[in-house]
Amino acid sequence: MLKGAIFDHDGLMFDTEKVWQCNWQKQAAANNIILPERFKYDISGTSGSTMKAVIEKYYRVPDGTEIMHTVIDHVHHDLSLSLEEKKGLHEILEMFQSKGVIMAVASSSDEEMIRRNLKKAGIEQYFQAVVSSHHLARSKPAPDVFLEAAKQIHLDPAECYVFEDAINGVKAGYAAGCRTIMIPDMTLPDEETKQKASAIYPSLIEAMKAIEEGRI
Repeated sequence: MLKGAIFDHDGLMFDTEKVWQCNWQKQAAANNIILPERFKYDISGTSGSTMKAVIEKYYRVPDGTEIMHTVIDHVHHDLSLSLEEKKGLHEILEMFQSKGVIMAVASSSDEEMIRRNLKKAGIEQYFQAVVSSHHLARSKPAPDVFLEAAKQIHLDPAECYVFEDAINGVKAGYAAGCRTIMIPDMTLPDEETKQKASAIYPSLIEAMKAIEEGRI
């Protein structure tokens, strides 16, 4: 078993990715845009300039800032009303804690939202670090957020599991040199992702069992 575990936030710990996609679709409708299936693959896990570039491409606008902030505000509001946890979240956190594994959150969401959701779910005490790519130069698929998380928990990236639901997140975990485990949510792995992920499981429960049994 590795010494560290770094968790994504949206779509991995919490069933929030559907909230994001719903709001992207609403904003597209307001702009008379029909988003193709590829959009959710490209937008998931991004933030900042990367997210803006995806918005500008698919919404066909010269500057994606206003759309980005509008959607983020709507997502904040929706999640303040309802937050659904992913299956196995508490169990895998308890397992890692019992084994002395150091845990962190690394996400493209802003830090305020991450910390609020951790507190709401009663799991903030499990994590020694919370890293948002909003504070970094590059977001996923760049490895920066996972490298920073490993740094903050004083471990080499190779000593850390990364748990991700999105293709951009798997690319980032792989590029960081972490043992990256995919738990697909809104996006299914393509061939490149299957090659870069150390393992793919349908839920955190299955991933936890595999780790306990030494299979990953």
